[in-house]
Amino acid sequence: MSRTQVHRKLKALTNLSASLFIRQVRLQKALVLLQQTELTVSEIAYQVGFSSPNYFTRCFAEQFAQTPTDVRQPQEKA
Repeated sequence: MSRTQVHRKLKALTNLSASLFIRQVRLQKALVLLQQTELTVSEIAYQVGFSSPNYFTRCFAEQFAQTPTDVRQPQEKA
């Protein structure tokens, strides 16, 4: 299967470009790590493949309508 066909198929199945699909998968993994580990937000950003914690936070907030810190805070209060 050619690169072009992969991109077309991915777009047809998910309605997302390849880069947006990959980012979405990375952010889902980051959400799980935020909920299940004690790693810092920066460590999680690097672990899921973002080179900048600031960019990671911005993408995360766009995807989930809350910052990574907001996701973690309920666990710390408990």
